[in-house]
Amino acid sequence: MERVCFRLKVKASMLAEYKVRHENVWPDMLAALTSTGWRNYSIFLDESDGTLIGYLETDDFAASRAGMAATEVNARWQTDMAPFFESLDAPTADTGFVLLNHVFYLA
Repeated sequence: MERVCFRLKVKASMLAEYKVRHENVWPDMLAALTSTGWRNYSIFLDESDGTLIGYLETDDFAASRAGMAATEVNARWQTDMAPFFESLDAPTADTGFVLLNHVFYLA
């Protein structure tokens, strides 16, 4: 199993709406995440500066990302959410997040 952690930055002006969107994630998006192997997926948001940390577990992150990239719902979600993020070096958040290095785990 892989444990994956990533960072993004949400625009200050979009923080409240970002939270609303994640209280109401589309059912077909949730189903796609589950069917492509994303487990224990959590998002944490520091509202003081917009730092977002995502965490998930999966058997094969490359395969899970590729599976999501192949879904129509992910394309819609990424297009809808793109305006929320600062400093992306890619067209969408799912391709532009910064992966964080795993340095410690307490089992």
